[in-house]
Amino acid sequence: MIRPETEARLGEAATGPLLAVEDLVVEYGLDQPVRAVDHVSLTVNRGEFIGIVGESGCGKSTLLYAIAKLLSEPARIVSGTVDFNGNNMVELTEAELRQIRWRDYSVVMQSAMNALNPVLSIGDQLQDAMLAHEKVSADAIRTRSEEALRLVGIDPIHLKSYPHQLSGGMRQRAMIAMALVFRPDLVIMDEPTSALDVVAQRSLMMRIKQLQKEFGFAVLFVTHDMSLVSHFSDRLAIMYAGQIVELGRTRDVFNAPQHPYSVGLLQAFPSVFGERKELTGIPGSPPDLRHPPSGCRFHPRCPQRMEVCDDVEPEAVTVGGSDLVRCHLFTGAGAGSR
Repeated sequence: MIRPETEARLGEAATGPLLAVEDLVVEYGLDQPVRAVDHVSLTVNRGEFIGIVGESGCGKSTLLYAIAKLLSEPARIVSGTVDFNGNNMVELTEAELRQIRWRDYSVVMQSAMNALNPVLSIGDQLQDAMLAHEKVSADAIRTRSEEALRLVGIDPIHLKSYPHQLSGGMRQRAMIAMALVFRPDLVIMDEPTSALDVVAQRSLMMRIKQLQKEFGFAVLFVTHDMSLVSHFSDRLAIMYAGQIVELGRTRDVFNAPQHPYSVGLLQAFPSVFGERKELTGIPGSPPDLRHPPSGCRFHPRCPQRMEVCDDVEPEAVTVGGSDLVRCHLFTGAGAGSR
């Protein structure tokens, strides 16, 4: 059951997306810059769960950190906008970001052991987060900290525990508790389940979905695990070589993938339903982004490569139920060859 305050928040600004990324470009280095995120556009609606998948090095995590304004040198945003709740994040100063970071949006890192401070207890770290944004009494801090841990299924006795005293699953839950202490509108998650076993992964994901339903926050979720996004995401963005090559409703992408790269990913992923099918990998390797291929980034590995793919970069078009597909099979240049 959604709480009244959550319903009120969901009603605010319902006419537009919570997050709108427009033509975002992120590069590493100055002399010979490597473009890790290449003209990416993406919207996230309030209460929506969007998964981002793709091979290692395709720019997923860089995209998340650019959105959250957590990039560090030598990475930098070259162009584009990130509109969050009416704020252009790209133009905000660090002082302005501190006012909304954690309160309005929060980030759950890939490795909780590296993200948590090893010399502070979980309670002390929750306290630091709260005091950074508002003046609250010690009793209020204690009450809110206990509530935050209970939300993620951790006994409040562990407020006195240090990160190394918790299991991997409990550390990830503690990170999520910290991310939700202010009930933000958006929670950004960078492979939060990668270090967990299958049982712990599913338990954590089910808890995230329960909390999302209760509090109404949106989730931007990066993972390598196709099974996770197939069960828990509303829409799915598939990235390749710094670009989103397909974006659509998760069920539509799984049932009828449009881009050849999406087809290849799903053919390499076993399904527990339907008849048995032989798994096949995608030949070759992702391109070196220092020297990306001309034309379509995927054409050196694509089984449906056409002559136009070698030299002309495909535009993003809408196909069927998808939000976008970046492929010449659906553009004027190659649509007749499909």
